[in-house]
Amino acid sequence: MADDTPFSNFDADKLRLKLSVTLSADKATITPVVEGIMKIVREMRCAMGKENDIELALTEALANAIVHGAKGDPSKVVECDVACDEKQSMLIVVRDPGEGFDPKSIPSPMQGENLFLDHGRGIYMINQLMDEVRYLKNGTEIHMLKQ
Repeated sequence: MADDTPFSNFDADKLRLKLSVTLSADKATITPVVEGIMKIVREMRCAMGKENDIELALTEALANAIVHGAKGDPSKVVECDVACDEKQSMLIVVRDPGEGFDPKSIPSPMQGENLFLDHGRGIYMINQLMDEVRYLKNGTEIHMLKQ
């Protein structure tokens, strides 16, 4: 399920930006955390022209970690690391305290009755918005790369 080899197009030895954020597993924390991270990303000129894709993928990943991983329990913690290398590639890692999941078991929101559901599109959107996505540690950790 998971590939824990480093992303070949991300140079962790030449970072322009590295942020680590810990947030309470409360949905109300998502917007201020994403806005704060994206403000810094824009100021540092990371992934220029791709900020909207990154912002939406980050929002979805944090929402999934809080709602599904931490079960919306504000006493639990979600972690988020963001890095930008010299080539302006962005790496985002989100970790949750949950049991994990198999991303292959998530039904496609583009087929059958799933088209009409008002949920279940987060993983699909993340995979469409980011260039590479990996699920590690039984799905409790998502690594997303945008080049």
